[in-house]
Amino acid sequence: MFAVLTLLLVVVTHVYLYRRAVHDVFDGRRARRIGATVIVLLGLAVAAAFTTQRALDPGAARPLHTAGYLWLAVVLYATCVLVVGELVRLGLRAAGRAPDPERRRFLSRVLAGTAAVVALGTVTYGAVAARRVRTERRELLLDRLDPAFDGFTIAAISDVHLGPLVGRADLAGFVATINAAAPDAVAIVGDLVDGDVATLGPYAEPLRDLQAPAYFVTGNHEYYSGAAQWVEHLPTLGVRVLRNERVTVRRGGAVLHIAGCDDRTAARFDVPGHGFDLDAALAGRGPDEPVVLLTHQPVMVDQAARADVDLQISGHTHGGQLWPLTTVALIDQPVLAGLTRVGRTWLYVTRGVGFWGPPVRVGSPPEITVLTLRARGGGTVGPG
Repeated sequence: MFAVLTLLLVVVTHVYLYRRAVHDVFDGRRARRIGATVIVLLGLAVAAAFTTQRALDPGAARPLHTAGYLWLAVVLYATCVLVVGELVRLGLRAAGRAPDPERRRFLSRVLAGTAAVVALGTVTYGAVAARRVRTERRELLLDRLDPAFDGFTIAAISDVHLGPLVGRADLAGFVATINAAAPDAVAIVGDLVDGDVATLGPYAEPLRDLQAPAYFVTGNHEYYSGAAQWVEHLPTLGVRVLRNERVTVRRGGAVLHIAGCDDRTAARFDVPGHGFDLDAALAGRGPDEPVVLLTHQPVMVDQAARADVDLQISGHTHGGQLWPLTTVALIDQPVLAGLTRVGRTWLYVTRGVGFWGPPVRVGSPPEITVLTLRARGGGTVGPG
């Protein structure tokens, strides 16, 4: 269903773009035909990129996916500007100043030119920003954290989306950034891959170089990519997969639990034994012992708060990725990015390092987050 709706959106936006940026701008049939041909070909490139996500070798697919998805981003932003232009047309009509055909053509050319400049400029900026991963640092106070763990650091990374647009060299760079931060633990909170182990196993090899204990939980994209195989493969790279379970870190007599749960969509994919189960992950935990929960989607924070989790680390939203277009994620998720609190539970949502669809980020720079946990008397914190 999602694929059908996406392809329908591609068709509708391209038809609208032809109408406003070609038909209403050019007088001659030849110019209109050329414009229509170009839009159809680029639209087919978008459809091909979307439908060949796993059918082609990632290296071979990269040029097609880059061109197709960049064009899709241009179309989306151009359409937004042109839709705003409709308000100008409506305003002129309401004021009784509907332009004659010649002025109407001039107005169409102005609006189309503005849309082209805004869309191309925005996508160019966003394509550059999408490749500049920053290290975000946050401190937060956990009321139950023993002073022995004051200063304990967790590097959180999410939404890598290994595949045609994010390759082995990109992942090696992310790993180097994490190692440079020298965290005590690494949290990989889902959507690591867009493809099966047979195809992307070599792409994931840089995970072997992580110098701190690394923990992984599934995201929804793992369930499009053979989740069971990845659950078996990642431990061979030194990454501990947490499936509705927890590990206990000890310092002297003090403990800190790191728990992880399957993605909330897991049960839909009929993978034996998979499904979000927070009760199983927390079973046997002492009531005064702090726990950090790794789970892909921020919306699970309501359950985490009811279970008295101290901190939940999530991803999934990409921070919106293409502002303001993907702020619709707020329909399903409580926040897009950053640190917030629900009851006594802290929630940190990382913007992630990769992208889905266009290799573009606008208003949502990619990040690897280093979270420093503080005990009472060990430091001061703020949402930041």
